[in-house]
Amino acid sequence: MTTAPTTAGVSSDLVRRAESLFPGGVNSPVRAFRSVARPPLLLQRGKGPHVWDVDGRRYIDYIGSWGPAILGHADAGVMAAMSSALSDGLALGATHPLEIELGEAIRLAMPSMERLRFTSSGTEAVMSAVRLARAATGRDLIVKFGGGYHGHADHLLVNAGSGIATHGIPGSAGVPDGVAALTVVLPYNDRGAVEAAFRIHRGQVAAVIVEPVAANVGVIPPVPGFLETVRAVTAADGALLIFDEVITGFRLGRGGAQGLMGITPDLTTLGKIIGGGMPIGAYGGRADLMAMIAPSGPVYQAGTLSGHPLAMAAGIATLAALTPERYEALEATAAGLEAGLRSVAAAPGGRIALARVGSLLTVFFADEPPVNAGQALAADRSAFTRFFGQMLDRGVLLPPSPFEAWFVSMAHGRDEIAATITAVTEALTE
Repeated sequence: MTTAPTTAGVSSDLVRRAESLFPGGVNSPVRAFRSVARPPLLLQRGKGPHVWDVDGRRYIDYIGSWGPAILGHADAGVMAAMSSALSDGLALGATHPLEIELGEAIRLAMPSMERLRFTSSGTEAVMSAVRLARAATGRDLIVKFGGGYHGHADHLLVNAGSGIATHGIPGSAGVPDGVAALTVVLPYNDRGAVEAAFRIHRGQVAAVIVEPVAANVGVIPPVPGFLETVRAVTAADGALLIFDEVITGFRLGRGGAQGLMGITPDLTTLGKIIGGGMPIGAYGGRADLMAMIAPSGPVYQAGTLSGHPLAMAAGIATLAALTPERYEALEATAAGLEAGLRSVAAAPGGRIALARVGSLLTVFFADEPPVNAGQALAADRSAFTRFFGQMLDRGVLLPPSPFEAWFVSMAHGRDEIAATITAVTEALTE
């Protein structure tokens, strides 16, 4: 068992220094660990399925850099590709050949992205896709779903998931009412609500943006017919359908959720895995829509460091490693973890509900897996807080929020899965 982390030794001084520099001592809110009543971890390094904190404690890692570490940390192929790119310098201020190579690999895997544009973050990608949708349709309203987190652009922080849900913030200060009023929020998995919204706002909706598998209020798969209804209703009304695959893209398979489910969106946003752990985002879709982006068209979007050579090199190496055989092995690993957790859940005292899609998994302290954000938010947060601490004390690092997905990597093996299941059994007993 790993000793319970405390702000002692090296970490104590670093925490104090961070708190004097950054709001809340962190550069992204969920890293503060406040919702799980623990001091923040300061992680020093990662290798394979493990991470080490600054005091030398090792953990089996299910944060996975919040998604991109699908190969595990410090993958040899990715590190070698980045080292090679680094020898040629950093950003050079013009198009780099690696941008073309990664772009072609993405389009080959996701044919709906006939043209695409790299950004430096998922937030930028979504913001740009929404701007394009409004320009293409001449409409202002955007429809999203409760608990969906699409980055921190003003108009999409309404009823968002991820850190917003974790910290109980209804939106964000600084977002004008007039901006928020342009976003219509519907319950996820509610086909009737989608149809009703389009009757009420006929001809006014620029786009519906949706995570094809909700993953920012915990993992919530779409119920049969939900995404098909969204696709049909948007097409009939002349609105665009944007799939936010920042999390699901290349995690659920080379074709993302859209390839898995056979639904073609008009626009797609990507991030996480396509940068192999480096900052990145991308948006793309139909060629006629993307032709509206400057300098080809009137919709302005730019990024000085977009298409950064190190991010491109890391992404190319990562995508090259994602073979069908490795996806099959990853599915087997994730299924093994799920099976072990279900056996624990069936035991006396094991009141947990599980949701898994591919290598995304969430343990909910609830009687049934939720089908929308409202049900997810009703799960027992205090039980999760205790559970998180018990798992951390046993050397298993979970996302420090009940509303985030566990990310299983290709580096997780039988030993890590067995140790995780043992830790869960002991934690639930406690």
